[in-house]
Amino acid sequence: MSPTATFAAATAADPGPELDGRDFALPESGLDDARRVRALDTVDAYLSRKRRHLVGYQATQDMQGCALDLARFMPNNINNLGDPFRSGGYKPNTKVVERAVLDYYATLWNARRPHDPADPESYWGYMLSMGSTEGNMYALWNARDYLSGKALIQAPAAPLDALRYVRATPDRHNPNAHRPVAFYSEDTHYSFAKAVQVLGVETFHAVGLERYPDESPLADPVTGRRAWPTEVPSRPGPSGLSWDGPGEIDVDALAALVEFFAAKGHPVFVGLNLGSTFKGAHDDVRGVCERLLPIFERHGLVRREVVYGTDPRTGEPLSDVRRGFWIHVDGALGAGYAPFLRLAAQDPAAYGWSPEAATPEFDFGLTLPTERSGDVDMVSSIAMSGHKWPGAPWPCGIYMTKVKYQISPPSQPDYIGAPDTTFAGSRNGFSPLVLWDHLSRHSYRDQVDRIRSAQELAGYLESRLLELERRTGVALWPARTPGAVTVRFRRPGPELVAKWSLSSQDVLTVPGDETTRRSYVHVFLMPSVDRAKLDALLADLAGDPTVLAGPPAPVGPAGV
Repeated sequence: MSPTATFAAATAADPGPELDGRDFALPESGLDDARRVRALDTVDAYLSRKRRHLVGYQATQDMQGCALDLARFMPNNINNLGDPFRSGGYKPNTKVVERAVLDYYATLWNARRPHDPADPESYWGYMLSMGSTEGNMYALWNARDYLSGKALIQAPAAPLDALRYVRATPDRHNPNAHRPVAFYSEDTHYSFAKAVQVLGVETFHAVGLERYPDESPLADPVTGRRAWPTEVPSRPGPSGLSWDGPGEIDVDALAALVEFFAAKGHPVFVGLNLGSTFKGAHDDVRGVCERLLPIFERHGLVRREVVYGTDPRTGEPLSDVRRGFWIHVDGALGAGYAPFLRLAAQDPAAYGWSPEAATPEFDFGLTLPTERSGDVDMVSSIAMSGHKWPGAPWPCGIYMTKVKYQISPPSQPDYIGAPDTTFAGSRNGFSPLVLWDHLSRHSYRDQVDRIRSAQELAGYLESRLLELERRTGVALWPARTPGAVTVRFRRPGPELVAKWSLSSQDVLTVPGDETTRRSYVHVFLMPSVDRAKLDALLADLAGDPTVLAGPPAPVGPAGV
């Protein structure tokens, strides 16, 4: 029997009910062994079913290798408390393994390694206990304090010296000098909208409405009136709107918005995507940097003096020199595989493959020349999720920046024996083991093969969906952004959405007109998805009443 037939036979039946909370109620007396084991067996069966069918999210499901090798560590309470480059007082930790993982990605992301606190250009980072949401939040926190003129990390003069925040002296020539403004696109992960609220970071939309309500440099694409969009528009598609575009940030719109606020004296935070949430798109990080750097230089944001007051002994100003912009790359998905696309593109003969789309340049090696300031390194921070492309049984990830951008931690508690420079404080010490185990099992060549397989499967799924559309005469709206490892198409019925764990998104093809609503789902071609799963999904779609009752397919070449 072929793999496709085997998978189809194993999954033809209903995938089973959801878990029933009554099976897990905890009475005062506890549970006897039979009931406890029966409840755990129920969870095991449920997760096994769901793991076989999950195709709609950026999560790798094949965890069997690490489960076999790493189960031995479960009797330990492993806590990587505090800074990863200081062992600290809590000795059951895996910080040495964490540092090996950080060094691995520092190499791939063209950061200077190893970490050296005395070298401002060397990298600093840590492994996240959450996914990239924590990394994005930390980047915003780091950028907010850096751009608003708070102190950088400095060694205490004596062991028990208290740490104090040093705030910049207000700039009497520029009242906005320490009021940063954040920019990110409409295809950005929702964690950014959450993070700016939690951290009190002002977006260009909020500041524009409050202080410059009638001065937006952008016109609404439908009404033509000047208006502040909620987020930076994404690139338009054939319709002239962004709903059918590739999902990348509109560089022209971003440049116009940044120019406006930089001219008003605001520092600038820009968040870019490498593998956006729904369309899997890669923002043109180099293109953005090339457009924005002249704006930053023109408005004094490449190098600026931040003054903290006057030295009481000498009367000289206390100050440092830093930049007034911060570019962060949310590489939750893409930062895990983009370096291997780059390797294949640079040497297709060695890797036996040339990627179908241009490889994005996104990391700490992205440096641009200026007339007045010399070469400028453009990217300030990167976040990546470990449970997405590499694969881990729980959310985790990496945040990375440079020593010169680090902010002072809010506290340095004596009892942990290490500065609390991370977001979470207590951190999952199992995550470094899981990522290290994955990286130790896969050579660079293996990693190239993984992303090649994913892109080939994405092309396969798109072509099969177009074939199904032609065969049934029903519009499926299949679409794929070039180079992405995800394919989107018309949402099937709720049974298939639940069975295959499909993520959905609604769009209005005509803004404000509910009759033009389209409901999409997408499939991510993670390493745990194979052709047999796709063929089983396609067979389900071909018999789904919701799909078959859809609008007629377009005549001629299929579009989105």
